[in-house]
Amino acid sequence: MAEAKAAWGIDIGQAGLKALKVRYVESTGQLVAEAFDYIPFPKILSQPDAIPEEIVPQAMETFLARNDLKGDLVSISVPGQSALARFIQLPPVEAGKLHEIVKYEARQQIPFPLEEVIWDYQPLGAGAEEGGFLLDAEVGLFAMKRDQVYQQLRPYLNAKVEVELIQIAPLALYNVVSVDEMKIRKESEGEDSEDHYIVMDMGCDNTTLMVTNGYNVWIRNVPIGGNHFTRALTKDMKLSFAKAEHLKCNATKSPDPRAVFQALRPVFNDYVSEIQRSIGYFSSVNRSAKIVKVVGVGNGFKLAGLQKFLQQNLQYEVERPETFHELSGDAVLNSPMFAENILSFVVPYGLALQALGISRIQTSLLPPEISTARMIKRKKPWVVGTAASMLLGFSLATAGNAFSFGRVHTDEFADAQKTAETFGTKVSGLKSKYDTQVGDYSTTQEKLGGLIKDRRNVGSWTELYNAVLDCLPRDGDIPPEKIELRNRISLSSFTTDKVSDVSGWYEKLDSQMKEFMSKEDKESGPSGEGYLVTLTAQHWHHDVKDVVEGQGIQYVVATFLENLKQPMIHRDGFPARDVRAMGISHPTIVDFNRVIEKVNLGGNRSSAKSSRVLRSGEIGKPAGRGGLGADFEAEFSGEGAAAGGSAYPGGRGAGGATSPDDLTELNRTDFTIQFVWQPILPGERVLPEEDAPDAGSDENSEETTKPNFE
Repeated sequence: MAEAKAAWGIDIGQAGLKALKVRYVESTGQLVAEAFDYIPFPKILSQPDAIPEEIVPQAMETFLARNDLKGDLVSISVPGQSALARFIQLPPVEAGKLHEIVKYEARQQIPFPLEEVIWDYQPLGAGAEEGGFLLDAEVGLFAMKRDQVYQQLRPYLNAKVEVELIQIAPLALYNVVSVDEMKIRKESEGEDSEDHYIVMDMGCDNTTLMVTNGYNVWIRNVPIGGNHFTRALTKDMKLSFAKAEHLKCNATKSPDPRAVFQALRPVFNDYVSEIQRSIGYFSSVNRSAKIVKVVGVGNGFKLAGLQKFLQQNLQYEVERPETFHELSGDAVLNSPMFAENILSFVVPYGLALQALGISRIQTSLLPPEISTARMIKRKKPWVVGTAASMLLGFSLATAGNAFSFGRVHTDEFADAQKTAETFGTKVSGLKSKYDTQVGDYSTTQEKLGGLIKDRRNVGSWTELYNAVLDCLPRDGDIPPEKIELRNRISLSSFTTDKVSDVSGWYEKLDSQMKEFMSKEDKESGPSGEGYLVTLTAQHWHHDVKDVVEGQGIQYVVATFLENLKQPMIHRDGFPARDVRAMGISHPTIVDFNRVIEKVNLGGNRSSAKSSRVLRSGEIGKPAGRGGLGADFEAEFSGEGAAAGGSAYPGGRGAGGATSPDDLTELNRTDFTIQFVWQPILPGERVLPEEDAPDAGSDENSEETTKPNFE
């Protein structure tokens, strides 16, 4: 039986190189530490006089001289603050389409072209799958710029070390917590727990804060590390950086420990404030989460008094690991140097766990071109062997065919050849048809992609469409028999234009157009990016008993336009719809016409336009009272209700000639409404108390969870 492979986890930090070799014994399920190395740098890399391009290669050379990596897997870490981590909550999706959906999300979430980054994703949570669909799926998206990845790889490439895995440090911490503390491995099944662990990895310049329940992960970078304490000593006690670093590490042995702690107190306070702020934010977005343990790692966490100070201020038990529970191997674990620096070996341990396939995390930021080249190199012997076997088989087949063709052809052979040629022709025809269908599919897919580009949130567009429809006037179950008494408006077009600044539209409106707006909208115009929505419609409502609000454009103002100004609207038999609350504002009428139609119920129609009223190109010309056009005033006073000519053409319909006595006169009003839509997420909407849905009702509700991007 072949020996199980071992894996090295290597972490090059600001203060030194840490490496740990772990072997997995599959027969016993045991993890064994076989070797480790700790090479401190002569200077911290962030010091002004340090030259990383010289220090890191020297440390790598020393490491390779001490250790043999041949045949072992090598996994390395990159700093969490240099990478991008996003956590995305997905709707129910088909398991087979998860990669396509995540790739689409990656284009939205990563602020660089995908060609300039290396990215990978990891499904999180215990997960559930029903009928081929993933339910409550959460995905972790991790990316790093390609040039930064190669910068981290450079010491290994120069030393000709084949790296198998590149992982961000926070996920390496997750590997250790899930496997070593929570006993959750790759094959483990379970449910998301409310109990969460917090891990704080203090480095030289930053502290990585990672929260997990074993299945979900939350990451935050705190910009305070060990160097901030050192700089506080250099400033307060007038010391060089090297002397301040030595004093910080030996504070309890200094001549005046009290003075040292007094100098460090402001940094202690800033540090605990940042940690409290991060934990508070996590608790606000994960209200059911319960913090059961806080674990501090990293050599910076050995600072005297830090553990006790955090414990007193956070009100949580703060621990520092003294060993790894799932790891055996006395030669390593009992080594004084390993025990002294065990807090620095958490990340290498987590890297080795993933390289061995023990942890649930499977992402890697290793450039794909390196992975492909390495796979080809490993398969070369098999390819050569396969090619040799094929060559031998081809040679034997050729010899056999030569022997067969050396004899006279029989009729059976000729029939078989004819059958083969016929079949080949059939196959060629089918292949041609298949290629045609593939081309049609690609064309259709490209068109579909163009239709849905930049329209990712289909739900918001559907909600806008439904809100506009519910704002239209409507009759009860039994509409009036007469067309002119029916509460009905017909939309003939519904268009939107995305603009970078909607204030330009508002500024072009004249005073008459703004008169249709609510008082609030007239006092304050819109601004910022948004959509300009244009609705073209018409109606035939003409109630002679109601000269003002029952006729012409007054009817539109009193019904449709008034509904568009409401925070929300609720039609019987339909769920409540947010209107203004969803981001609709500044609705106004920009154009309308009155038309007298002569309609034959049998199908012939003729019409004559009335006076043109409120045309967008003529509004603002002084005429009539108060600067308004005469047609505008006639329309709103009811005097123009019957305006327009009564001429009708003697057209022919399906039933032949139509006489004037067969025509019914209808009043038709054509109009155009425009408003601004700046979408507001359901969780951010504000409604007046009388309009807000009951707290116990979940009708028309939608939970929106924003991932933490910090």
